[in-house]
Amino acid sequence: MQETFAHPEYLVETAWLSEHLDDPALRIFDCTAHLLPDPEKRYRVEAARAEYNAGHIPGAGFLDFVDELSDPAASLPLMLPGAARFCAAAAAHGIGDGVRVVLYSTENIWWATRVWWMLRAFGFDNAAVLNGGLQKWQAEKRPVSTAPAKYPRGNFRAKPRPQLFLGKEAVLAALGDKATRIVSARSPEQHRGEEKVPYGRPGRIPGSVNVPANALLDAETNTYLDAKRLHGLFEASGALAAEKVITYCGLGIAATNDAFVLALLGFDPERIGVYDASMSEWSRDESLPMETG
Repeated sequence: MQETFAHPEYLVETAWLSEHLDDPALRIFDCTAHLLPDPEKRYRVEAARAEYNAGHIPGAGFLDFVDELSDPAASLPLMLPGAARFCAAAAAHGIGDGVRVVLYSTENIWWATRVWWMLRAFGFDNAAVLNGGLQKWQAEKRPVSTAPAKYPRGNFRAKPRPQLFLGKEAVLAALGDKATRIVSARSPEQHRGEEKVPYGRPGRIPGSVNVPANALLDAETNTYLDAKRLHGLFEASGALAAEKVITYCGLGIAATNDAFVLALLGFDPERIGVYDASMSEWSRDESLPMETG
């Protein structure tokens, strides 16, 4: 059983970040957004800029999922933007050669892992997620700031890895493929189809296994479980023995938490694909198979 993370550089602790706040090569970002119920659209996405303005880690900038980091032409919210749009946003926020990026969120950690996965999908690997996010930072009585942050413009250049985000065609092709493990990051109740969801039919992609995104974290501290326990969860799912893994959830956000942890444990990220539209697309399309129970 794995005792340590294969890639500890993907995760930074609050103590480390506190000691490096003045590093001119560091770029820190709050990535938080909210999924809110909407009677007309089932749900809507709102960037958590108000919370950022009320208090953030000193020196941190804010990445807006809605206006900057999603495809405005997509029929579903929060879909991966094209390379040109992502490059422009990343460069405007000071991301590029010679910098290290630390990402955090104020609620679910998977807002940060989504940006981590997006950066990696466009070829930027020098990024890390803050373990415990703002919750742990504040619980430790570390300082927060209301001052806006602005980094010098970066020179972000995309080197796309299209296999890191997948569409429904790739998922369909993987059904029944013994070399590929499809992993649902949703709750056990949603995975079994016992809970109504706002985006379509209840149930799961046939043959998929369940490793809930929130099961990877300690509920009290918001920090990741130790490497041994995380390894055990993914080993039990069969993911670690697969040649390729596809993760999904409701909207392609929590799925990146499973993908991130697999990479943290040493599974090659280039053999992990996140189904971008996830069940927001799959469950609405009556031609696509679903499984319950």
